[in-house]
Amino acid sequence: MLPIDPAKIDPNDIGAKQTTLEMDHEKAIEHVREVFTDAGFGVPVEFSPSDLLNEKVDADRDPYYVLGACNPAVADRALEATDGKLGALFPCNVVVWEEEPGRQRVYHVSIMRIARLVGMAPDDDEMAEIVAETGELVDTAFEEL
Repeated sequence: MLPIDPAKIDPNDIGAKQTTLEMDHEKAIEHVREVFTDAGFGVPVEFSPSDLLNEKVDADRDPYYVLGACNPAVADRALEATDGKLGALFPCNVVVWEEEPGRQRVYHVSIMRIARLVGMAPDDDEMAEIVAETGELVDTAFEEL
């Protein structure tokens, strides 16, 4: 049995954000990368699970892409505030998947909120500031998408 009932978690509790983009999949990836970079994130890691799964297990998946976004200053503070534990959730992923040709879903959850929710991060003022700062950065990015 899970210690938390997933059905009772409000998407706001985990900082869930999503939107749709009416554009080609590759163009959406470029757009999301650019917008998140402009909002203060770097994208040190990115990959296509759909390409990997289609190649390795013949999954026949529609296009799906992960952009691992990171704001180094906030990441450093988060590592310090969690005695290094939050690194297990790095980077902050933003995913882009094709719902249908020309229509892409962009989705993100806050690893900072999730870490606090499951006890990996303290529920103190420093972590609250980190959650608020990352939330503002993500909000800025989603407003620009």
